Amino acid sequence: MEQTAPRTSIPDQNKWGNLIRRSRLKKFLDSPASLNIMYLPALILFAVFIFYPLIEGIKFSFTDWNGYSDHYSFVGLDKYRYMFSDMKTRLTIVNTLIYGLGSTLFQNIFGLAYALFLNNKFRGRAIVRTIVYFSVIISPLIMGYIFYFVFQYDRGALNDIMKLLNLDPVDWLGNGKRAVWLITFVNTFQYMGVSMVVYLAGLQAVPKDYLEAAEVDGASGFEKFIHVTLPLLMPAITISIVLNIIEGLKLFDIIMSLTRGGPGYASHSLSSMMYDLYFSRQDAGFAAALGILMFVLISAVGLTSLLFLRKKEVDL
Repeated sequence: MEQTAPRTSIPDQNKWGNLIRRSRLKKFLDSPASLNIMYLPALILFAVFIFYPLIEGIKFSFTDWNGYSDHYSFVGLDKYRYMFSDMKTRLTIVNTLIYGLGSTLFQNIFGLAYALFLNNKFRGRAIVRTIVYFSVIISPLIMGYIFYFVFQYDRGALNDIMKLLNLDPVDWLGNGKRAVWLITFVNTFQYMGVSMVVYLAGLQAVPKDYLEAAEVDGASGFEKFIHVTLPLLMPAITISIVLNIIEGLKLFDIIMSLTRGGPGYASHSLSSMMYDLYFSRQDAGFAAALGILMFVLISAVGLTSLLFLRKKEVDL
């Protein structure tokens, strides 16, 4: 009589299947590929708080949505056409570039100067570093209000000093062009401490041997700075400039506390104009279009600066 092979029972099949799955899972968790799981929380946050709002912003930029109603209509490229034909918007774009590029220029000049000075050893160096950096920890909104009481026409600190000197008071914030540069000055004053810290870290990474070799060759202090220190500081310069550009191009708090974009629209940035369009004029569609423009502008200027400066870096 022919004998048949015993069949494996269903519980045994499930047991072997679970063992195989556990073995595969353990093999995956033990492999370097499992480290990719650590990216998931960041990717989820990025998708929820950045990617999704960006897509929604692009959608609303093609509508006439007022920001509150459930109903809106698609208007195509009308908001973008108006954006580039409106004089106020063009002025706002110019102001934004001044805030971004002007603040970057001054912050890096003063930050590097402070770093070179504070890289030397002298008594009280730590206190001076703390004083220079102290403004960074103050809220930009509060910093703007502090300088508002300095620049305001009536009972402003600066005009009170001018009266003591028998000089006529000046409406510092009443002129649009002057207000733009004063805002740039305040932003520079507040954040030059960040550039100082970045450059201090870069200066301390410069090998002493290079400076000593240049000194032996008869190089002066200025020549050592130009031909040795500055090229080796390029990684720090890259970091500082790119960060300053990004922060300057999205400047908002100081503008709102100093001028609220005035007089008229003369000192608006793209950020503050978006706020005004959404909450004051209830034109969320145009505000979204400005937001897309600001995203493109920051990305283009930031990436261009990064790529250009990276080519200037030298290896130690």
